[in-house]
Amino acid sequence: MTDLARTPQQIGNLVRRARKKRDLSQTQLGDRAGVRQETISLIETGNPAARLETILAVLAALDLEFRIVTRGKTSPADIEDVF
Repeated sequence: MTDLARTPQQIGNLVRRARKKRDLSQTQLGDRAGVRQETISLIETGNPAARLETILAVLAALDLEFRIVTRGKTSPADIEDVF
């Protein structure tokens, strides 16, 4: 799975999709990542206060990784079409 996210909301959508694809509840994902269900909910709704360390733990629990790449030259509207 290769997806692009540039906002907390987009990250949240990707986390939600990955969790549902693996048939996990928010509580189950939280247990795997070592965080509370409420934290998973906040991440999935795009709360910008989520700590990077927490997001990385959630991604690892979903067998996903965080990558840094050069930003493409697309417009913000193009990115929204992905979601």
